[in-house]
Amino acid sequence: MIRSLSRLACVALLVLAPLSVRAQEHAATTEHAAAPAADAPVDFITPHITDGRHLEIPWPNSHLAKEIELPQWAPVHIGPVTLDLSPTKHVVFMLMAATVVALLLITAGNASQKQHATEGRSRGFAGAIEAMALYLRNEVVLPNVGHHGEGFVPFALTLFFFILVCNLFGMLPWGATATGNVSVTATLAIITAIVVEVAGIRANGIGYLNTIFYWNKDLPFPMRVLMFFVMTPVEIVGKLSKPFALTIRLFANMTAGHIVLLAIMGLIFSFKSWAITPVPVLMATAISMLELFVAFLQAFIFTLLASVFIGQIREAHH
Repeated sequence: MIRSLSRLACVALLVLAPLSVRAQEHAATTEHAAAPAADAPVDFITPHITDGRHLEIPWPNSHLAKEIELPQWAPVHIGPVTLDLSPTKHVVFMLMAATVVALLLITAGNASQKQHATEGRSRGFAGAIEAMALYLRNEVVLPNVGHHGEGFVPFALTLFFFILVCNLFGMLPWGATATGNVSVTATLAIITAIVVEVAGIRANGIGYLNTIFYWNKDLPFPMRVLMFFVMTPVEIVGKLSKPFALTIRLFANMTAGHIVLLAIMGLIFSFKSWAITPVPVLMATAISMLELFVAFLQAFIFTLLASVFIGQIREAHH
């Protein structure tokens, strides 16, 4: 919220700053040329929802923030492909999220183990994390993945907590939402798709091919061949649509909230009046509470759908 207000304060300065006094004729010409640029709309939404080469940190200045440029490394050339592996804002926040998740779960796991040994139950912070993990395991993962699904619990828990922390980082002042980057959500979806397909191969063996090539043995042979050519493309599209749905669902939900929030706060500067400030602030507060709920909901839905997709392909032979 503070980050958004600091950006909006910059916009106010640009919009409301008085024009300088004209001095000479050539200065007047320059001023007339610059005036339309000053009065032109300023895009303060895009920088907040897109990736960048800098980080914002708290700083005691008029904007309450300072930009730090991230290092840029020489690109890596692999044949005709050039890869830029320099860190960006979203990469930094993903690394921070991974570190937080690792420390969170390892610390809670060790504390829970000690408390079970001494008191027979978990309590406090460790108990809260254990309750969340057990709920996801018993109510989300195992019922959807199916028999012998214990091996998929760590993957599902990692997905949930990583996405959740990435979502929450975007609500912090000077933070960034890595899950608002379609490349990040696409990578998560591709990893999930690989796990789904490998689970199907391990569970079904040669029968896995039936999830790609439609071959209904209950139909007469001519109809069987006809349906093979009709339904096989449908099966392939179905496989591709699952990771696509995971990608767009998470990306769109995490981006939409920030856009609406910034747009509402921008009303103050669009009307150029501080008199209407209470209304946008109250609306932004309500949307922030909704975004907090959505941060948990989207992590839960991504984990739930991943479990459902794994369960569907493991039971495809039935």
